[in-house]
Amino acid sequence: MTRFRVERLPFEASAVSAKRSDARLTNWPVVYAIDGDRDVYVGETLNAVARMRQHLDSPDKGHLQRIRIVIDDSANKSACLDLESHLIRWFAGDGRLQVLNRNFGIVDADYFDRAKYQDVFREVFEELRSEGLFTRTIPEIENSDLFKLSPFKALNHDQAIAVEDILEGLFQDLDQGRESTIVVQGDPGTGKTIVGIYLMKLLRDIELADVSEAINTETMFGEFFAQGYPELLRDFKVALVVPQQSLRTSIQGVFRRTPGLSQKMVLTPFEVGESDEDFDLLIVDETHRLNQRASLASGVLNGKFPLINQRLFGQDDRSKTQLDWIRAKSRHQIFLLDSAQRVRPADLPSDALEALAEEARSSKRLYPLSSQMRVIAGQDYIDYVRRVLAGKDPRPQRFAGYEFQMFDNLAAMRDAIAAREAEYGLSRLVAGYAFEWKSKTSRDAFDIELDGVRMVWNRTTKDWINSATSVNEVGSIHTVQGYDLNYAGVIIGEDLRYDPQAKRLYFDRSSYHDAKGMQNNPQLGITYSDDDLLEFVTNIYSVLMTRGMRGTFVYVVDPALRQYLRNFIPSASPRRA
Repeated sequence: MTRFRVERLPFEASAVSAKRSDARLTNWPVVYAIDGDRDVYVGETLNAVARMRQHLDSPDKGHLQRIRIVIDDSANKSACLDLESHLIRWFAGDGRLQVLNRNFGIVDADYFDRAKYQDVFREVFEELRSEGLFTRTIPEIENSDLFKLSPFKALNHDQAIAVEDILEGLFQDLDQGRESTIVVQGDPGTGKTIVGIYLMKLLRDIELADVSEAINTETMFGEFFAQGYPELLRDFKVALVVPQQSLRTSIQGVFRRTPGLSQKMVLTPFEVGESDEDFDLLIVDETHRLNQRASLASGVLNGKFPLINQRLFGQDDRSKTQLDWIRAKSRHQIFLLDSAQRVRPADLPSDALEALAEEARSSKRLYPLSSQMRVIAGQDYIDYVRRVLAGKDPRPQRFAGYEFQMFDNLAAMRDAIAAREAEYGLSRLVAGYAFEWKSKTSRDAFDIELDGVRMVWNRTTKDWINSATSVNEVGSIHTVQGYDLNYAGVIIGEDLRYDPQAKRLYFDRSSYHDAKGMQNNPQLGITYSDDDLLEFVTNIYSVLMTRGMRGTFVYVVDPALRQYLRNFIPSASPRRA
């Protein structure tokens, strides 16, 4: 039985004043939404009438038209903060209305009887959706990039502490005129990208804050909106650097729809190096995917590298990397990284990443993230997959509530992924570079032909996961690194094999079809052995096997490796396949 009601008013002074005698609107915790044709503002308050008067006095909200106040007789402050957070995230993920809220600090905090309240939140959502405020269902919203990459995401405890510490350190350095290098380090699924996006929005909101406006300092980051902090960010030039094209395109789409942000604030490393302006702060996502001097994906990029070096350092110093560009073009940097996600020889070398982390640690600017946000099996699953692929023979584990299964037939795995796609969405087939990309030059060709199944690689590298044809294609590492899936069906090709006599995994160069993924680096005098390349390939499969939030399915081409992995991955259940 629904226990809440929604009070509806026009966004007008007379309508608000008429409610002064309603105790639930003057002395009770409530959540409200004020919307117009394009925008919405969501808030919570103990005095709805007084708060609406404040909003009516705000010129930024003069174009809004309607008020909806959610009143629940069992409401408390914690539940209202939680509902406010949910509605902000759902509005941002739905995309029909632009969210006008600032980031004061949405934190995923627990409280008594939370599960029961969250059932009510979904009822509130459905009532608002019936009135046209939302265009999609909650599962559809929560599967979208607008939701997953939203700057309004609720931070977990680890992330919230990291963001607070980063802000305190950054503002100290700004106040004292010091340059700074900050590192946020975490495994897959710990939310490094979210921290970067959240900081972009939060810093922009602080910069634009009206210090004369009353701010609720009880919010996580409310103190940074008080006098003194916004002044340090006046005319502050900040950008988010994203090396990967697919993820960068998705984030640009989110920034385009977020007040205070712009898609022009999301850059490639080359755009940073070529910029005529310097930056106050550069936040670098997937730092491990920055490039060193190497043969890159195109001749144009290869040509840009020496020109940028010459421009920034006065000479083409071949030892300079894109990491050096970032540091040369900014006074402050925040690097988000996981060195175990290096997947190509052109990526920054491990020793450079280790030195970067050590520098941040010595200056007390290293912030680790450990709480697993993506995979419901938790950090134990991430560690387990990495140990298995490193050939460390861990004790076999099972992960309750997580579908981790090996398939002997690719058609069966494809059908299982299709079934999960129909049920949950965001279920995709992905693979290592063990198959030629024939369809790139012939639209009628197939790239992967196994067990009577014929499939093609991803037809786009931009936002592939959400493309119309992705459910019928196989994604490469460059289309999924940094993204969440509900289910991942991972095809391990013959680039990764197992030697039963030597009892070790090994790399098969003849079965690897990413030319840039195994190319030596004569410019730096580096030759990559098969053992060097094995590290990159196992990193690729580790990334692919940690994309699925609800489950990971695995199909292995090499018979010896398949037999070896049976020790660690349960066989697929016929009932579920």
